Amino acid sequence: MIRWSAALTRAGITDPRLRETYDAQRRPVRRFALHEYVAVRLLLPARLHPPVIAAVAYMHATDELIDAGDVTARQAALRAWDAETTKALASSGPPAQDALLALWDTTRRHPHMGARVRAFLDGAPVEAAWTGFDTEDDFQAYVDSYSLPGLMLTASLLAPDPTAGADEPFVRGCRALIEGWQRCDFLADLPEDAASGRIGIPADELARYGLKFDDLRARSEACAPALEKLVRAQADLAEAALAGCRTLPSLVAAEHQPFLDALIAVQELQLHAVRHAGGSLLRHGTGPSGPASLRVLARQYRRARIQQRRAQ
Repeated sequence: MIRWSAALTRAGITDPRLRETYDAQRRPVRRFALHEYVAVRLLLPARLHPPVIAAVAYMHATDELIDAGDVTARQAALRAWDAETTKALASSGPPAQDALLALWDTTRRHPHMGARVRAFLDGAPVEAAWTGFDTEDDFQAYVDSYSLPGLMLTASLLAPDPTAGADEPFVRGCRALIEGWQRCDFLADLPEDAASGRIGIPADELARYGLKFDDLRARSEACAPALEKLVRAQADLAEAALAGCRTLPSLVAAEHQPFLDALIAVQELQLHAVRHAGGSLLRHGTGPSGPASLRVLARQYRRARIQQRRAQ
C-alpha cells in the first residue's frame, strides 16, 4: 500500500495546511468504513485516494448531523450545514473551517464535484425528515433522492470518459448498486434501527408478513419465523438489484475496475450474511465475513498490481 503522504503528492497536494486537513478527513473514514477505506488505498490509483476520502468524509459528516435525534433539530442542522458548505464552495479562497477545506480543494481539482455536492445536499432533507417508510415506493424515492447522490459523490470520480457514451449505463449501474447496498444495510442494522425507533423495511411489507414494529423493537422471539420470510424476500430484492450493477466495472477505465469489482463482491458477501442470519437478525446485526472480504481484496489487489505493471 502506497504511503498516504505519497498519495497526497501524487494528487498534487503539496500545501501543508491542505495535507493536514486531508489527513484529518482520512482518520474518521478509516475508523467507520474500514473495508471501503482499505479498498480505496489498495485498489485505486494513488492520485484518487485524497478526493475519494474527502468525498466519503463529507458524506459521513453530513449523515452524522442529520441521521439521529429530533426531526426538527436534524432539519435545522442540515440548513446550517448546507449554508456553510455552499458558502465554502463558492469562495475563491480556502474556507476557514478545516472540516470543509478538503472538499473545497477537491471541487477545485475535480470541477464536476460541485454539482454532485449540490445534488447530495438537495436530497438530504429526505434523510433529515426520515422516520421510516410506509411503502416500497417511499423506499425507492429515498434511494433516488439521498442514497444515489451520496454514492455519486465518490462514483463520479471513477466515471467513464464523457466521450465514451457510457454515462447513462454507468448511472443506472450505480443506482442498482446502491439499491442493493441500501437494502442489505437496512437488514443488517435492523436491531440498532429498531431500538432507535425507525427501520428501513416498509410498513406495508411488515404487514404482509404479519409483523409489527413493536415486536421488532422488543426483539420478540415469536416473530422470528415471520422475520425469516421477510428477510428472504428483502434479500431477493437486494440480489436482483445487485445483478443490475455487475456490468459497472466494464464501463470504466481498467485502473478503476478492481475497486468496483471488490465493492460489488463485498456487497454480495453482505447479502450472503444477511440471508444466513435470517430470523436471528433481531438478536444481533451482521456483516460480511472478514476472511472472505480479505480474500476479495487480496485477489483484486493482485489484479491491480498486474495492471499497474502493464501500464508502466
